[in-house]
Amino acid sequence: MDSNHVTFASTSRSQDLTKGTKPVELAHRHGCHYRREMKSRMFVGLVFLALLQAAHGQNYKLLKSIPIGGEGGWDYLAIDATARKLYVTHASKIVIVDLAQDKVVGEIADTPGVHGFAIAAELGQGFSSNGTESRVSVIDLKTLKTIAKIETGENPDAILYEPARSKVYAFNGRGKSATVIDAKIDKVVATVPLSGKPEFAAADLKSGRVFCNIEDKDKVAVIDTKTHLVIASWPLAPGKEPTGMAFDAAHHRLFVGCHNKTMSMLDSETGKIIATVPIGAGVDACAFDDATQLAFASCGDGTLTIAKEETPDKLAVVQTLTTERGARTMALDSKTQRIYTCTAQIAPEPASPSPPAGERRRPSYVPGTFHLLVYEAAKTPR
Repeated sequence: MDSNHVTFASTSRSQDLTKGTKPVELAHRHGCHYRREMKSRMFVGLVFLALLQAAHGQNYKLLKSIPIGGEGGWDYLAIDATARKLYVTHASKIVIVDLAQDKVVGEIADTPGVHGFAIAAELGQGFSSNGTESRVSVIDLKTLKTIAKIETGENPDAILYEPARSKVYAFNGRGKSATVIDAKIDKVVATVPLSGKPEFAAADLKSGRVFCNIEDKDKVAVIDTKTHLVIASWPLAPGKEPTGMAFDAAHHRLFVGCHNKTMSMLDSETGKIIATVPIGAGVDACAFDDATQLAFASCGDGTLTIAKEETPDKLAVVQTLTTERGARTMALDSKTQRIYTCTAQIAPEPASPSPPAGERRRPSYVPGTFHLLVYEAAKTPR
């Protein structure tokens, strides 16, 4: 039977079925059929999405909230997966949370304007970037006492420990440089000039390179760990104002969160942008989980984007998790795949003039409401 005959037969049958039916009744019948079809498609779509999330193992949900309290702002979080400790920078101190008990067990004092905390577990030391005093504190991880304070460039922000050479990199925001510290002798061994304001960084131990976001230049700077020189500068367009960074060492991929609501995946050997995905507003941290091949971007607008590295050339958003406003930084526990982020209750905005063009005004927070949020992947039935 040819196609013309099929069309004719189908049309004739349709005319027979509707013969004698009033136009209003016919329209109603077609409308009901359309609504049933749309509902069916929506149901299939929701089932497909649920199956997709289950397949990727990324269906994260809130597990608990841990009260911390106190006053002041916060910045980066860091996890010592072996010691089961989480370090939360908070104003002029670092709060320590026991991950086995999910409770605060101590704090590190005298870290004015602290931004980040780098852990040298094999040396039994930690290093805090104290932005207000432009110093790095060297901390004994057993006693939580300050061993020494080391001068850096102006306003050290992100901080990174590179274990292959036992070096600490403190990235100086207003100083536009990186201070390199030998962690074995607690001495500055180099200062790396940068083209602009550095943000977060990641290290590739095999290639001997450190990658750093240059926020006001929309670039990634590549530092050689042997010579302490910048050997490459990679543009991030269409990404703008990069902040968070994470690294997939197995596939040579960098993940960079940008303030124009974009997370980019770069080839860490060439700097080529392989893929981009949309994220929320106000990103400040990224993480990557080797076990699940998931990349995370935490944003101050109260969302956390989870994307799957399906192949080294393909990145796809698999969940947009609702957190809380202000929860812009985070840490990933590689043992449990749990995500930790923090925020506080936002205070009403004062009736004051708007900030100058190009500047962001951070909200004020209610004292005593600072807390930690813990998210875990929902277990899927087998």
